[in-house]
Amino acid sequence: MIIYNVTINIDYSEHHAWLQWMKQEHIPDVLNCGVFTEARMVKVIVDEEQGGETYSVQYTCGTMADYERYVDNFAKAMQAKAAEKFGGKFVAFRTLLQTIDL
Repeated sequence: MIIYNVTINIDYSEHHAWLQWMKQEHIPDVLNCGVFTEARMVKVIVDEEQGGETYSVQYTCGTMADYERYVDNFAKAMQAKAAEKFGGKFVAFRTLLQTIDL
């Protein structure tokens, strides 16, 4: 299983609007692409030097081919929407994770 993890630090001034937008619009839009089977959002509990609130959003898909389909067909448009709405008020970094059976 592949986990596409996006960690976001959002400025305090936009935090509430961003959180609402993520829950009501962005995460549902990403899931509606038909690539990911589920999403989870968690708050990072740490004081950031630069301020703001930090979250991790984890989208799960079955294979690397699924993830690559998202990158090829949807990722740029999804990222552009976030930048248009909250540009300059957040930073994000992305990691790709593979689960290991125990």
